[in-house]
Amino acid sequence: MPRSPASGRSPADEAALRLVRTAQTHVGRGLFARRRLSAGTVVGEIRGTVCDAHPPDPTYCMELPSGRVLDPAEPLRFANHCCDPNCEIFYWEGDETEPQEDRLWMQTIRPVEAGEEILIDYSWPADAAIPCRCGVAGCRGWIVDPAELHLLPPAGDGQRPSPSPS
Repeated sequence: MPRSPASGRSPADEAALRLVRTAQTHVGRGLFARRRLSAGTVVGEIRGTVCDAHPPDPTYCMELPSGRVLDPAEPLRFANHCCDPNCEIFYWEGDETEPQEDRLWMQTIRPVEAGEEILIDYSWPADAAIPCRCGVAGCRGWIVDPAELHLLPPAGDGQRPSPSPS
């Protein structure tokens, strides 16, 4: 893909940077809207390195349906979790409506105001869940797929998450 000589970024990365910026949050770096974004706005493709296995630092990795792993590049790698997200990740469908499973895109699911943090629901499996610090009303207490929440102890009991027997 062509790179901009001045920044070394691809045109797709430059387009995403016109919509979002990164800044510090209470949980590390986050992603914020530069301007108001309507519901259904495609923020950008989540670009990065697709690997056959998790890299040594899998902090930002996303597992793909193909069994491979995407280590996302800046800036979209910094989208934080929220139990009430304003964005979602989706697969772009090709010409024949086949999802391109190794290509992820981010879009808004409701209007996002300028300066508002871009948030997605990580929906991790119960065996990878960690306590959630999103703080929204209705927070699940864990960063976990809602369908697997019943496998975890109540949030705030001090236990490490480990799936309960069904």
